[in-house]
Amino acid sequence: MTTALVNDAAAGPSPPADHDPAEPSGSIIISDAVMAKLASRAVLEVPDAGGAAPRMLGRTIPGAGHLGIRETSLTTAPKVSADVDGAMAHVEVVLSVRWPASIRRVTEQVRDHLRDRLHALTGLTIADVRITVTDLVTDTPPTGRVGNRRRDDS
Repeated sequence: MTTALVNDAAAGPSPPADHDPAEPSGSIIISDAVMAKLASRAVLEVPDAGGAAPRMLGRTIPGAGHLGIRETSLTTAPKVSADVDGAMAHVEVVLSVRWPASIRRVTEQVRDHLRDRLHALTGLTIADVRITVTDLVTDTPPTGRVGNRRRDDS
């Protein structure tokens, strides 16, 4: 069996002779804003974490939804800022937690999930994740009352 090496000019430029195909060529730069948006979406993948409470002059505004300001919700994106420095990123998250979930457990889940998810999406190492919890979300859908259960009389 014989093989032939064909140089096809229409296929495009050939890589340099000293190029190792196992090493990536070129670079990808991920901005702070893109990292923050990815982190914001990733937080929503954790069941008991969600959007931060609206604040004005450093204070939480209860019932802000009636004023036309966004409400605290587990379905709205949390506030996230990120600082990408080379192959490392630092992330700050401001979020709310569903009551009566453990704040410690939820923040640990968010921190671990962000490190894993952001590394999988970007390849960057997440050096630290700082989390601030501003509110507990108590407006969760009712799970059904004991008096409303259907009885089986048979």
